[in-house]
Amino acid sequence: MKDRVPAIQYAGTFFMSFLFGNYCIFSYFCHPKVMKNILTLCLVAALMGMGTISCKEKKKSEDIIVAKYVKEQPKGAIRLPADLRRTDVEWQGSVYTVVTSRVAADSLSVLKDETGQEYVDNYVSVIVSRSDSTIFWKKKFTKESFSAYIDDDFRKNSYLENIIFHSVENNCLKFGVAISRPGSEDEFVPLDMFIDRQQGLRIAQGHLFDVSDEQPKNDSQAE
Repeated sequence: MKDRVPAIQYAGTFFMSFLFGNYCIFSYFCHPKVMKNILTLCLVAALMGMGTISCKEKKKSEDIIVAKYVKEQPKGAIRLPADLRRTDVEWQGSVYTVVTSRVAADSLSVLKDETGQEYVDNYVSVIVSRSDSTIFWKKKFTKESFSAYIDDDFRKNSYLENIIFHSVENNCLKFGVAISRPGSEDEFVPLDMFIDRQQGLRIAQGHLFDVSDEQPKNDSQAE
C-alpha cells in the first residue's frame, strides 16, 4: 500500500503539468477573460481527480472480527432412562426369575456437577420370584442403602447408577452395584451384592464391571 503513494503523487504532478502546458498554449491565442474561466475549470477538474484517486486508495481496515464466546448454559436436570432386566436362573434345584428395575426418582436429592448441570438420582428395585410366581426376595435400593461403602464426599456428589444380576456364585445370587459421579465415566465405586438361600443380604467391595452389558428388556414392570 505504501509503494502506491508515490505513484499517485507522480500522476498528480503529471496531470497538473499537462493542464499548465495547455493553459499556456491557449493563453497565447485566447482572450484573457476566457483563459481565466478555462483556468478555473482546469483547477476544479484537477482537484476532483486527485480526490477520487485519494478515496480509492484509502487504507483498508486490518481489524479481525472474532465471534463473541457465549458460555453454554446447563440444560434441564438429566435423567437416566428407565432400565428393566429380567433373567431366569437355575438355583437351589429350581428356576427363579430375577428382575431389576432402575427408575429416576424426583423424590431423591438432585445432584450437580462442576458446570452446574443437574442430575436426578435413581432407585433400583430387585425382585426374586420362584417358579410358581411367589416372591422369594424383594427390596428397593437407593444410594443411601450403600452409604457404609462410600465416603462423605462421594456420597454427596454421586448417584446410584444401576444394579444388575451377574450369576450364581457360592450358592448365592450375585449382583453388581455401581455408585457413580454424574457426567464422569471413570469415577464410580463398584460393589458386589449377594442374596443367599436364607434370604440374607451381603455387600462387599466389588470389581470393575460394565453396567450396560445387557440391553434392557421391556417386560412387565417390577413392583
